[in-house]
Amino acid sequence: MAMLVLKVLDKNGETVCTSSGEDYVSLVCTAQYQEGDRIVLETSEKGIHLFLQVDDALGAALCYVTDNVSYQIPFGEKRISYSPKVFSGDKHYLYARAAREDEVYAYRNLALNVLDQHGDTNCFPHAYANVETRGESVFAARNAIDGVCENRSHGAWPYESWGINMQDDAEMTVDFGQEVEIDKVVLYTRADFPHDNWWTQVTLYFSDETQLVWELEKSSLPHVLTMEPKKIKWIRLGSLIKSPDPSPFPALSQIEVYGKVVQK
Repeated sequence: MAMLVLKVLDKNGETVCTSSGEDYVSLVCTAQYQEGDRIVLETSEKGIHLFLQVDDALGAALCYVTDNVSYQIPFGEKRISYSPKVFSGDKHYLYARAAREDEVYAYRNLALNVLDQHGDTNCFPHAYANVETRGESVFAARNAIDGVCENRSHGAWPYESWGINMQDDAEMTVDFGQEVEIDKVVLYTRADFPHDNWWTQVTLYFSDETQLVWELEKSSLPHVLTMEPKKIKWIRLGSLIKSPDPSPFPALSQIEVYGKVVQK
């Protein structure tokens, strides 16, 4: 049994509200969030699979949590990459619960994490990149694993994406935080034509030191690559070759990685 504690803290680290429980904790926060507020999950066990919901409009994520989690509630420019319903109002439902084995080891999109953030999150899967266009939230790596596949425009939600700032050596990594076995990758490349360019070829690099070159077409439809099952801890998208179209703006709306967590 894991002791779980959920807290909302203000900018000074003072507790706004808190709740605790064994293997399950829920918290109803009846306060309007203020800039600087953050949500903290404390767990007595490290390396645990949890469903974690920091906002009812955002939904829960099945995460691998390696230590306590601190989630900064977004405001201002950082807010526009989320639905306007998220973190709004003065009544919020949060929860965390230990995931069952059948949930943890089910075949699923292992890259999906609606509550991914920048930096060291202790919460996986986690996306990061060597470039994000102008450092803007609507072009952050986390957008590519948030479950929003809409790719026919760019900018504020639901058109957030990973933008590469026209950088030829752009790379994005999805770290699973644990060993997984995968057999399929799906890319939703951004397709806001003619504003956008597109990639004719990308390369998938894996933690097992293998790689796969993938030829793509100009399309708003998902690109699907199936492969022999391979056990990895992370996947990296790089060596991005754009088409000769005049636009300098290829981008990625979503990456999905299908497989199972490897049982220890």
